Amino acid sequence: MKIRTFKYYIKEAIKSMRRNGLMSLASISTVTLSLFILGVFACGVVNLNNLASHLESQVQISIYLKDNLTTPQVMELGKKLKALPELKDIEFVTKDEAMKRFKERLGEQQQLVDSLDGHNPLPTSYVLTFNTPDQVKSTAEIVSKYPEVESAHYGQDVIEQIFEVTKIIRIGGIVLIGFLAGATLFIISNTIRLTVFARRKEIGIMKYVGATNWFIRWPFVLEGMFLGAIGGAIAGVATWQFYRYITMEVIANFAFMPLVPMMPFIYQLSAGLVGIGVIVGAIGSTISLKQYMKV
Repeated sequence: MKIRTFKYYIKEAIKSMRRNGLMSLASISTVTLSLFILGVFACGVVNLNNLASHLESQVQISIYLKDNLTTPQVMELGKKLKALPELKDIEFVTKDEAMKRFKERLGEQQQLVDSLDGHNPLPTSYVLTFNTPDQVKSTAEIVSKYPEVESAHYGQDVIEQIFEVTKIIRIGGIVLIGFLAGATLFIISNTIRLTVFARRKEIGIMKYVGATNWFIRWPFVLEGMFLGAIGGAIAGVATWQFYRYITMEVIANFAFMPLVPMMPFIYQLSAGLVGIGVIVGAIGSTISLKQYMKV
């Protein structure tokens, strides 16, 4: 394709967008809304998967001990725990060490600790790490019945619930995005159809003098791609700001939550939204032109 011809296509596409301002605005708005919702769902699914993977990879049980246990009792429990099958590592965590770790997780949000007035409610514990997650559930049930143990906690139940929520979000997202994608294609294709109809005499002359179908099509295809790209770019910026706000809120109130870092995730997501917008715009234009060329 010659540079001069390509410049002609771009010029015609921009001229057509200006000529059909209201329909172009409607197309861009629909693309933006659809892709923003897609971006929000993507952020939710990726972070839920990250949280589940984080919990699952730990393969740990936290054994919280009863208060007022003697040192021999604590040591005897440690010996019993070391004899458990498939045990990879065992760590003893004192009350002071537990408080220190809790403060580190809170980061700058130390008001929760200050409200305790020097009291440490955290229990002494053993943290057990296993070679595989298969042993975690059965071991937790056994260990929780030991007389020295107050409770035993592991992340498997939480993981299963997270995966269920993620599954629901995925299904709901696919249905909603499918509906919005259909609306986007409809509006973009109608925008292009109006442009074609308004220029039908000009197109007829172009065909009469020997212009190929693709020479006629390219300005309209580029117009649809521009509409999709603009909508995708706006959706990318909106998703960027949304995820930035959510990240700041989570860090401020739930510092221990393992969120996916903004960079490079948000760059990749924004680029993906623009790419999807371009593809949807091209498809919408192609559908409209295909119907017209048949006529």
